[in-house]
Amino acid sequence: MLSRVAETIYWIGRYQERAENTARLILVNTNLTLDLPKNLLPHWEPLISILGCEDEYNERHPERTERRIVNFLISDESNPDSILSALANARENARTIRDILPREGWEVTNSMYQNAVEKKTDSYARAGRQGYLEQIMNELQHLTGLLAGTMNHDMAYDFLNLGRKVERADMTTRIIDVRSGFSPPHDMPRLRPFEDLLWMSILKSLSAYQMYRQSMQVRINRKDVIKFLFCDHLFPRSVAYCVENIGEYLARMPLPPKGKCTGRLENLHDLLDVPINRQLDNHALHDYIDQIQSELAGLHNDISNNFFPQMQN
Repeated sequence: MLSRVAETIYWIGRYQERAENTARLILVNTNLTLDLPKNLLPHWEPLISILGCEDEYNERHPERTERRIVNFLISDESNPDSILSALANARENARTIRDILPREGWEVTNSMYQNAVEKKTDSYARAGRQGYLEQIMNELQHLTGLLAGTMNHDMAYDFLNLGRKVERADMTTRIIDVRSGFSPPHDMPRLRPFEDLLWMSILKSLSAYQMYRQSMQVRINRKDVIKFLFCDHLFPRSVAYCVENIGEYLARMPLPPKGKCTGRLENLHDLLDVPINRQLDNHALHDYIDQIQSELAGLHNDISNNFFPQMQN
């Protein structure tokens, strides 16, 4: 397989997963504004920092209001990290390799982008935002299932899933990171009962609520939710599950053993033991997530250097 084609497929997986998880991230905040008391409402500014687009936002917008931030993250195609930008990039990449993908995969990718553009005004207000984002998530999940059932499970499919799992692991940590700043203050004990509600919202945003209850068999609490979302080896959106899948896809690649990639994976496995061994307060959790994100970014660079040396993305 040509390096150019492999990289294109890898980025299709990343862009599709990025669009879905950005939608999940926004829904976390939107749902929390409905469930929490006014004096514990989440802020919208952290989403800009967590998604790494603070500089782009500051260049275009003087104010940090909910509507401006949400529109910037959903429908502003001048923002390379918006949902519509991710869908547009996935569509353009798919267009250039239409002979590799099943025809139905291209058609769904194309129509999904067109529908998202056509209905983007639905996302401007809270009343229509949830339905708009849920439709995008459902269409992306449909596309994932379609490709799994109609595409040869060959090297191209492995690169698609490699990109998807790198992005998913990273975005799962970002979704959890958004929550880490919302804990009730210690001097307001009457708000402490809302702590579990916050973690329930995180589980639901990752479609993880039922699987958490099945696997952990305990009431929702901070420590066990962290353990489940980072370390569970059966739930497809946990960081550990994604890291294990990445290792499996890399092991099947035709090139010689990838020393740097293997080292990164070992570092990630070591980090994923931490939540099991000790309780993480908010500051420690944020630092811990930074370490995981740093290793995932390094892993992406190692993958690019090993497999895509001819191109820069």
